[in-house]
Amino acid sequence: MEIDHLGIAVASLATAVPAWTATTGTIASPEEEVPAQSVRVVFFPTPGGHLELLEPTRPDSAVGRFLAQRGPGLHHVAFAVPDVDAALAAVERRGGRLIDRTGRPGARGRTVGFAHPSAHAGVLVEFVEGP
Repeated sequence: MEIDHLGIAVASLATAVPAWTATTGTIASPEEEVPAQSVRVVFFPTPGGHLELLEPTRPDSAVGRFLAQRGPGLHHVAFAVPDVDAALAAVERRGGRLIDRTGRPGARGRTVGFAHPSAHAGVLVEFVEGP
């Protein structure tokens, strides 16, 4: 599997985007709201995938709770897969815990699904379907 993106939780896209623009030397994608995940996101292209900045739209969302407990930082690793449902089923077959049993709408119009951090040594893993 190839890495699709690394998700980074931030308190404010307005503050974080200029810093990451300077770091990456690239321009962020247009801001997108993902209601299913209660976040606003932007993506920075990199040679090995993308960096996704996630700002919660609600404090009780998954990213909002993450920020409250841990502060800003790496939130998840996302892998590109041909079939999200199959990737989730494979995790479950090996005894891994899931957040999603089936794919759901994600950013960039793609289907996504999450495996619980306990299934991958404490790292939240997202599977992203499509190119």
